[in-house]
Amino acid sequence: MATKIALVTGAGTGVGRAVAIALAKAGYNLVLAGRRKEPLDSVAGEINAVGSQALAVPSDVSKRESILALFATVKSSFGRLDVLFNNAGMGAPPIPLEDLPFETWQNVVATNLTGMFLCTQEAIKIMKAQNPRGGRIINNGSISAHAPRPFSVAYTSTKHAVTGLTKSTSLDCRQYDICCGQVDIGNAATPMTDRMVDGVLQPDGRKMPEPRMAAENVGNAVAYMASLPLDANVLFMTVMANKMPFVGRG
Repeated sequence: MATKIALVTGAGTGVGRAVAIALAKAGYNLVLAGRRKEPLDSVAGEINAVGSQALAVPSDVSKRESILALFATVKSSFGRLDVLFNNAGMGAPPIPLEDLPFETWQNVVATNLTGMFLCTQEAIKIMKAQNPRGGRIINNGSISAHAPRPFSVAYTSTKHAVTGLTKSTSLDCRQYDICCGQVDIGNAATPMTDRMVDGVLQPDGRKMPEPRMAAENVGNAVAYMASLPLDANVLFMTVMANKMPFVGRG
């Protein structure tokens, strides 16, 4: 069989970059999607260095037309899609729920939930029609899919909704040999979590630093999920910094 193809959204930095590189090391050719071309090109260079092929496609998952163009490029360039890592996401400023601007709420929902739904739709269309049929969709859920941080209503609500999307996709796509799973990540060391080094707000009102883990751990976890045959699936996996204040009462 020809080399398998994986698409990673939000691939230019952080978790997306780590997952793309891990999949390349596992033998995949990559399509890298993200808003900024320069980081995508940088990751593509790293992937080419390990012997895989990478195609950078600047895309905005909050816009349907951009998603449609992205998947059209995947199909025209490679003819198939074996793995989609739905990773692109954003948060909102930590402000009281009642003060969150409607436009900010809409932007987070458009990126974290609607964009992931649309990417899932387009991936299914390719995967169920290709030969060999099937594939795997892996969603970035986050620890916030289980419990909120203070003042995170938009991010937490969308990540809880991602869990529903994962379950529905897993159920509805079994007939097409498409698996869907979710990785819930806690405190990976990325630019998004740099603020944790100095301290982040806790439920009791204190600010305290939180431990982080290398993003490569997430990359390896997703590569494992992707390595399974299509008669097996990791439905949910939590990968977290061991000493972060998640398992316990705050």
